[in-house]
Amino acid sequence: MEVGLQMICATYGWDNCSDQQAYDEELKLALLAADLGFNCLWAVEHHHHDYSFCPDNLQLMAYLAGQRPNVDVGTAAVILPWNDPLRVAEKVSMLDHFTEGRLRFGVGRGLARREFEAFRVSMDESRTRFDEAAAMIVDALETGWMEGKGPHYKQPRVEIRPRPRFPIRDRLYAVASSDDSVVSAAKLGAHMVMFADRPWPSRLPAIQKHRELIPEYFPGMPPPRPLIADFCVCTPSMDGAEELARKYMGPFVLSNFEHYELLGEHFSTVKGYDAYAAKVKVAKEVGIDGIIDGFMQASVWGTPDQVLKMLEERRDLIGDFELATSFRFGGTPYEIAEQSLKLYAKEVLPVVQSWQANSAKVAAE
Repeated sequence: MEVGLQMICATYGWDNCSDQQAYDEELKLALLAADLGFNCLWAVEHHHHDYSFCPDNLQLMAYLAGQRPNVDVGTAAVILPWNDPLRVAEKVSMLDHFTEGRLRFGVGRGLARREFEAFRVSMDESRTRFDEAAAMIVDALETGWMEGKGPHYKQPRVEIRPRPRFPIRDRLYAVASSDDSVVSAAKLGAHMVMFADRPWPSRLPAIQKHRELIPEYFPGMPPPRPLIADFCVCTPSMDGAEELARKYMGPFVLSNFEHYELLGEHFSTVKGYDAYAAKVKVAKEVGIDGIIDGFMQASVWGTPDQVLKMLEERRDLIGDFELATSFRFGGTPYEIAEQSLKLYAKEVLPVVQSWQANSAKVAAE
């Protein structure tokens, strides 16, 4: 099973943390992870705010690929409604040339109202923009030509240069946090990307739905494993481990609520976000402490043995998955993030990477 590092690039939760410090720490952790045997370096796309600011993850991946030529790089994800499809296809093709096919291309449709407003794009159009752009980009990366005749992108037929060299289909990832996003991911034949932010039994129906849909759209194709954006505080002992994890996971949960306005009423009126309106209702019922408790049940923390136990229980429930694990979030001091990463790399990483596929059994149950 493959394990990557997820870069968030945030200052929310840190005292007087400059943008430069945030990037210095993220890059140092990423290069360390590559040296310690992680399979892939991943980065989000976010803009303008302390929650996260990585405005061009393809550019970041180009830098990291040059620094560490023996590790894969990935976007989790490029938010398609905020980007021109032609430019995305060109950048992906160019980076794939540099990396000799080591790019894992992840896409998403976005969730934060403030980011849509900054790009002058209506959230009501996010689903149709995503589906239209994703199909155009994947087709361009497969054929070398892009053309669009949809309602959002009237693209004259043009050739992608440099021409795509490597098959992209098995390196596609799509964020799938709602039911319609699960369908969109399956239509692309993509790995579904989800976050370790709620208890895993509640995630299982979406994972099963994705596995069931893949053969409908791609007969004979094995369902791609989901990629889970995980969050970890790895400690030498369990003494104080839960308190330490909560100290940083709590603020990270709060940053999500603030950035995405997760208690706002707008999700009930924005087209395509009905699922989030239902989640808002649940969040109001359980309260922020309940949400943090659910986050801690889903993510991993504690000693390497405890982390492995949590990952094994998750695997027994949902089947095989890939990981993009974050160690720097919610104000985690660099020293603690580095210690967590090193301990994880020494005692968790080799075990998880040795796990053999067992998803066929789970999927059949």
